[in-house]
Amino acid sequence: MAQAIRKGILLMNLGSPDSTEVKDVRRYLNEFLMDERVIDIPYLIRALLVKGIIVPFRAPKSAKAYQSIWTDEGSPLIVLTKQLQQAVQDEVSYPVEIAMRYGNPTVQHAFAQLMQKAPELDEVIAVPLYPHYAMSSYETAVESVKEIHAKGNYPFQLNFIKPYYNNTEYIDALAESIKPYLQQEFDHILFSYHGVPERHIRKGDTTGCHCLKVNDCCNVDSAAHTQCYRHQCVVTTKLVAKKLGLPEGKFGFSFQSRLGKEEWLKPYTAKRFEEMPKEGIKKLLVACPAFVSDCLETLEEIAEEGKEDFMHHGGESFTMIPCLNIHPMWVKAVAGWANNVAAGEKEMVLA
Repeated sequence: MAQAIRKGILLMNLGSPDSTEVKDVRRYLNEFLMDERVIDIPYLIRALLVKGIIVPFRAPKSAKAYQSIWTDEGSPLIVLTKQLQQAVQDEVSYPVEIAMRYGNPTVQHAFAQLMQKAPELDEVIAVPLYPHYAMSSYETAVESVKEIHAKGNYPFQLNFIKPYYNNTEYIDALAESIKPYLQQEFDHILFSYHGVPERHIRKGDTTGCHCLKVNDCCNVDSAAHTQCYRHQCVVTTKLVAKKLGLPEGKFGFSFQSRLGKEEWLKPYTAKRFEEMPKEGIKKLLVACPAFVSDCLETLEEIAEEGKEDFMHHGGESFTMIPCLNIHPMWVKAVAGWANNVAAGEKEMVLA
């Protein structure tokens, strides 16, 4: 008699509006920006800011941006995450489902699907599709799923894959996905990461005295690095550059998607697009390692707006390198982590 399936995998991504209609974009932005780990200010002030100012102004513009990248199948992020789900499913013997932090499909739906496919389910291995730890991405996804799991009184145990910014399989997959683009002539490759406010970095400093306080803090050993987004982005950049044999001066990193007037992590990607042609960097490659699935921030912000800005300021060629999406090495990495956890090897699991 075949043994009952007792494990399941949950792939967790950010999310997307249900459509490009302004009402759906508005609903999505409200849910996203009202998250206290995204805009970490008191609730009443956050509600006034988000619902009274940001969303009414931003929703129509965001709807147009989504329209420029939307596919016949729907949102690129959702479509690509579903493709990753199928690719990982082909590599493992237990069910794989996806859930979004904001929007659909929900975590509750994913849990229900897993339990339907595996009635004797006793463990769900959650894989946050965020390589780096940030309170506004990895942390909020994990804490949200934990809360839903606890409130739902589900019968299965929940485990999480740790941030994998320096994991060999992730670095190898990322390097391999970039390698073909290095065959073309280029002056520089820019690793553009999603930005976060500097306040988030200081707030997440577990030591209270290191991040953005110590000179060259990202390169000085500290316990704070386990939750420091900037340090982890620096490490990813260095490891991938080393793997690809990129010399100093041929690569750099920056941070995109700034919101509001406060100080965010620097250098700003948009600013670098303006500056680089003046520095003699005319042929540019851009990779976005903080995103494992192409989405609005890569397809529209970088490949469309970023390219336009770079070329307008004197650039000659601009190539955005696609995210990992369903690269075979990435698929095998995700499946391998889940298999290791299921086999009892817990070294990659968040305690």
